Amino acid sequence: MNAPTEAKKFPLVQLATVLEPIEKATGLGNEFYTDGQYYQHERDTLLGQDWVCIGFADDLKQNSFAKPVDFMGLPLLMVRNRDGVLQVFHNVCSHRGMKLVHEAGEIQGVIRCGYHSWTYDLNGALKGTPHIGGVNQHKDPRFACEKHGLKALRSHVWMGMVFVNLSGTAPEFEEAIKPLTDRWQQFLGSDGLSMIRMPQDSGSWSLEVKCNWKLAVENYCEAYHLPWVHPSLNTYSRLEDHYNIAFADRFAGQGSHAYNLADVEGTSLPTFPSWPADRMRTAEYVALFPNVLLGIQADHAFAMVLQPLAADRTVEHLRLFFVGDEAAQDPCYAASRHAVLAAWRVVFTEDIGAVEGMQAGRQSPGFQGGAFSPEMDAPTHYFHRWMASKLLESGQA
Repeated sequence: MNAPTEAKKFPLVQLATVLEPIEKATGLGNEFYTDGQYYQHERDTLLGQDWVCIGFADDLKQNSFAKPVDFMGLPLLMVRNRDGVLQVFHNVCSHRGMKLVHEAGEIQGVIRCGYHSWTYDLNGALKGTPHIGGVNQHKDPRFACEKHGLKALRSHVWMGMVFVNLSGTAPEFEEAIKPLTDRWQQFLGSDGLSMIRMPQDSGSWSLEVKCNWKLAVENYCEAYHLPWVHPSLNTYSRLEDHYNIAFADRFAGQGSHAYNLADVEGTSLPTFPSWPADRMRTAEYVALFPNVLLGIQADHAFAMVLQPLAADRTVEHLRLFFVGDEAAQDPCYAASRHAVLAAWRVVFTEDIGAVEGMQAGRQSPGFQGGAFSPEMDAPTHYFHRWMASKLLESGQA
């Protein structure tokens, strides 16, 4: 018999250099972006320990609707029950581990396993166990159905996004998100986020990129690349108009004092009522670690959810939000909504070459984590420090 394979360790010394002050620090090494074994470890011991986003609540179109989700190879199931309550379960039968739901759609009756026809209601309770006690014996006193329902995950819906905590050990979501909502009260007031609506038209877009998900976060955090990668955006939100953002251990990004897409594209949309009149051109773009990229402007907000597919493949799912039902639905605002979506599609498309180029570069032994600009890369270094700290805490470094 072969000896058991020892869990792979990742280089402690290299991670220690990531935690150095930015002027001395290196970034994460190549294997953190290319190694398939690390990718699996990252899911189980880093992302799984925190709140991670797996999709959007509006993907569940109506009550009695289910949508399967693949999260880094883990089959999950988002379910909106008959009363409209959204829950997330492991998408496997409790009997022999068969995957249950393969396509999104309305559940007419119960969730049925295709293997032995065990059935579950939309709250996850096991309801039917055909022939479990023998032919035509559908109950068995030796088997307690109430102990074998679908396995639910801890979940929370915020800003239209569905978050899960795989380990069940993360702090309450409200506690985790509070530093950001406190920061954004200066723009949104106490109820601004409750006003956001996603339109049925021109509100979503998805894009697959050939890069590790972390490179998308790093790129989003900094404005340093703006003049060369986003020449159009740089004309109305210039590099010199930006400032760095990093706080509360799990948020980093950048803001602009001069964002004015409304003037450039001629859009005219309702604004958040509490947005300060003297800061109408302020915008902030904050990464919520690990996999959500958020943006707010006076007249709209957006969320980009990063869905890792492999160590070198990621899908970016964008949702736009506008202020109130009228802004999201009225045909008189349709042209403005389309213009906003078109502008962000250009920006995120322009980033493809950058993130895919960095992924290609991670194959080179000539790159060992790189260096940081002490001024321009502070938010990106903040993210690297978060990743390194989490990995060290996991005990697998």
